[in-house]
Amino acid sequence: MRNELIKTTIEDHVAVVTLDNPPVNAQSRETMEELIEVFDELNETKGVRCIVLTATGKVFSAGADIKGRAKMAQEAQAGDTYRHLRRAREVGFVIMESNIPVIAAVNGPALGAGMGLAIMSDFIVASTKASFGLPEIDVGLMGGVRHTMRVFPIGLTRRMVLTGWRVPAEELYRRGLIEACVEPEELMDTAMDFARNIASKSPTATRKAKRALNTVETMGLKDGYRFEQNLTVEMTQHEDSREAMRAFIEKRPPVFSDEVS
Repeated sequence: MRNELIKTTIEDHVAVVTLDNPPVNAQSRETMEELIEVFDELNETKGVRCIVLTATGKVFSAGADIKGRAKMAQEAQAGDTYRHLRRAREVGFVIMESNIPVIAAVNGPALGAGMGLAIMSDFIVASTKASFGLPEIDVGLMGGVRHTMRVFPIGLTRRMVLTGWRVPAEELYRRGLIEACVEPEELMDTAMDFARNIASKSPTATRKAKRALNTVETMGLKDGYRFEQNLTVEMTQHEDSREAMRAFIEKRPPVFSDEVS
């Protein structure tokens, strides 16, 4: 991994991926490309069972690099616009489609595309200093509506899009839309507690669970349940399933393999 604009450490089966593009972790072309690379590599890194996505400084991510976009527009060549749109799509979907669960630990404002990174994660924990917003209407851009509607109620999404309101993390926690809202000094400990819990599970079971979560979201009830049942059949054929059952009966912690299937 490059470890330039995105810093990555791995310990105890947990990868911590940190946005490090000061001062506000804006998403330049270089940042997006490196973030895509990191998640692609972690997908195939043996032993990684959970990912925590966070950022340095006081801002999680202010979203699109407006200065960079203006310069890109001035120097644009044929095809540049669509290459940028493809990067912008993939930087979100590479998180959502990760085989490994992703927890967003949001330390400060997460705006526009920055909020997109957070809501494409499996769930969010946030600092009391964090806020979430879609300011595109105020900076001559559009975007983020469909992703936000997956996670937030329609009325709240419309208010954010049409007014640019930055929702405090405490408000999202009150509404049950994020999993924790803690003091800044407690943020990473809280995220790591969640991550270590996930990392204690069977990697094979976790990947199948993530596959189920991503797939059944857009399926009908019966088809979705049948899909899950088929994954259950697959799981029971794996040694980790037998180990989990033995450990339960023997009242001991299970020992799982990092060999996934």
